[in-house]
Amino acid sequence: MHPITIVIAFVVVYTIAKCVRIVPQKQAYIVERLGKYHCTLDAGLHLLMPIIDRVAYKHTLKEQAIDVPPQQCITRDNITVEVDGILYLQVMDAAKASYGIGNYLFATTQLAQTTMRSEMGKLELDKSFEERTLVNSAIVEAVDKASDPWGIKVTRYEIKNITPPQTIRDAMEKQMRAEREKRALIAESEGDRQAKINRAEGDKQEAIAKSEGEKMKRINEASGRAQEILLVAEAQANGIRQVASAINEQGGVAAVNVQLAQQYIGEFGNLAKTNNTMIIPADLANMAGIIKAATSVIKEVK
Repeated sequence: MHPITIVIAFVVVYTIAKCVRIVPQKQAYIVERLGKYHCTLDAGLHLLMPIIDRVAYKHTLKEQAIDVPPQQCITRDNITVEVDGILYLQVMDAAKASYGIGNYLFATTQLAQTTMRSEMGKLELDKSFEERTLVNSAIVEAVDKASDPWGIKVTRYEIKNITPPQTIRDAMEKQMRAEREKRALIAESEGDRQAKINRAEGDKQEAIAKSEGEKMKRINEASGRAQEILLVAEAQANGIRQVASAINEQGGVAAVNVQLAQQYIGEFGNLAKTNNTMIIPADLANMAGIIKAATSVIKEVK
């Protein structure tokens, strides 16, 4: 093959290769025609005009995470801390990202750092650890507003570390240790107080229960004694009524006389058993007179 033919074929192939552009997914190519912005190529196959068209910029449309380097910030209470973070952004307009700023990654990183210093200067050291969400939101709002002309959308910012000086960390550690000891003492005293309250309540309930039991015991004993007295009285009344009824019957008086005589003799005999010395009535021999006197009493009652 003739060398000129080979050269011509090579030039043709090279020209075709330069004219055909395949743009990957989630990427955008900026095409300039004769040095001026012409169009933005999305994902897919595209044909360019040879010689006069060229791809000037290539951008990824994926969300990017940019590491923001550590920086020195001074808090509201004049303490120097070192803060770093991560910035998340995404190219929304490839043309603006190409011509609106020279290097949007560097610009957004610097803007995030300056905004970080400004926001940390509004907070005291103790609050800076608690208000991370507010600081992140303020940085996102400021950087997103500034980067809007660049075709950049800032989605979020996250603070990774807030590092105070070693002396401050030692003081904070002592403070936290003292606070933990304080909470432990408070918890212990509260536990002891609750235990005393529980014991006192238990003693109170026990005393109430004992008094209630004693009360019921006394009520039951009194009720039993009253019932006993009532039953004895009823028995005695029934006995008396039966005796009276028996006396009114035929031969009742004679039976009573015999009963009295037996009781008299029996009691006198017992008296003689239990005492060595006894006083004998003068009319002991007049047993008939004693029985007669008792009989007369019964008749009078009748």
